[in-house]
Amino acid sequence: MSVTQQARKAAAEPTVRESARGGVLLEAAFAQYQAELLGTLYYLVGNLEDARDALQEAFIKCWRHQAEVAEVENLKAWIFRVALNAGRDIRETAWRRKRQGLPEDESMLVSRDARPEAIAEHDERLTRLREAMKQLRPEEQEVFLLRQNGDLTYEQIAETLDVPTGTVKTRMRLALARLRGALEEGDQ
Repeated sequence: MSVTQQARKAAAEPTVRESARGGVLLEAAFAQYQAELLGTLYYLVGNLEDARDALQEAFIKCWRHQAEVAEVENLKAWIFRVALNAGRDIRETAWRRKRQGLPEDESMLVSRDARPEAIAEHDERLTRLREAMKQLRPEEQEVFLLRQNGDLTYEQIAETLDVPTGTVKTRMRLALARLRGALEEGDQ
């Protein structure tokens, strides 16, 4: 083996080690945040099947950059940013195709209260909340979902979306006001 070949091999070895370490970190992070990511993507894209597709696409995109994972300061925020971008892409292509979502039966929450009127009331509020979420501007929706489902701080959301923290807080305040208004409107 020539000196040049030995130098190339030595230079490539840390990359292989970093890549392997990055892969382990990615697998662990995706396992840990899967429910939060899926919930966020569900509300972003509008149906469970597209949310799963976006989650899978996000994992693949992150996996392609596993050698760089060690350099990422906030892995959770980075993964959520990649997932949001994948969700946006899927939402745009679904909108262009005017695709229908899956029935919402898969994601309905069942109340432990056995009274039919309580179950009906809960389902109505959940439906109003979903409809109100769809009426939010995309940037408000993203901030709300990252805060509620992603459990990110305002600073992490600002870093993820590449906007000032004040903008994140304003978007969250507007989202909460709209959602609160939609729920109060239905309670009257």
